[in-house]
Amino acid sequence: MLRSQQSCHASSWRTLTKMETEALHIKTPVLESHPLTTLSGFRVFLKLENVQPVSSFKIRGVGNLCQKAMRKGCNHMSWDDADALALKLAKQPGYAYIPPFNHPDIWEGVATVIQESAAQLPEKPSAVVVSVGGGGLMAGVLQGMQDVGWNEVPLIAMETKGANCFDAAVQAGKLVTLDEITSIAKSLGARTVAAKALEWTHKHKIINHVCSDQEAVLACERFADDHRMLVEPACGASLACVYERLFKGWKEQGKLAELKSVLVIVCGGNIVSLKALKEWKEKLGLS
Repeated sequence: MLRSQQSCHASSWRTLTKMETEALHIKTPVLESHPLTTLSGFRVFLKLENVQPVSSFKIRGVGNLCQKAMRKGCNHMSWDDADALALKLAKQPGYAYIPPFNHPDIWEGVATVIQESAAQLPEKPSAVVVSVGGGGLMAGVLQGMQDVGWNEVPLIAMETKGANCFDAAVQAGKLVTLDEITSIAKSLGARTVAAKALEWTHKHKIINHVCSDQEAVLACERFADDHRMLVEPACGASLACVYERLFKGWKEQGKLAELKSVLVIVCGGNIVSLKALKEWKEKLGLS
């Protein structure tokens, strides 16, 4: 939630600050994963958004939206626990609502992850893999793919069972609100996916898949062993499609052509620790 002292309209004389003009996110590396390349039989590249200052891609979208609000004159930032209260306050003069994933400025900011990747990769990937919660990452990545001319590159949208609001919407052909979030991947815990995410299914080739919490957590563990990095189950969902060799089945089903390389968006590890990973494994009976 952003609040201005007067209004959300920039004064004509005001000089923009460094905070308003410089991106809040950093340019993250794209690295080829030799363990995953060896496992899968095609080149696997990792866009390491887990090394962002906030350990998540989300700084790209939220940062872009907040900076645009600041340029309009909003200059005090706080986050309210209750989304309902935030929406109520946003109707008052001098306030701006900052949604976590459902806003064009969020998608515009997230699109930079693909714009960067296109310049970093040695070749256009055969597929791009993302995790889906509320759909902000997915919508932004697809916008970025359109921006760089990757219109024909399939997107793999991964969710965990119990947080699969996008899959539910795809199956129903309309937005669906889950009764509750039962997945351990709490960062994917949106009960309703953004309408923009569902809209993209009519404009781009998207393969969506729901993995289990067990597969997501085991992918986190294997990723830590292979790459010495901790990520959370929401990110593990994307990694699971490589570790579980799902691409082989999609090729056999005719959903994918021959793969030369795949780009996986390693979306983050904001709520992970060795202790948390151990507790997730115990809860899921994996210890």
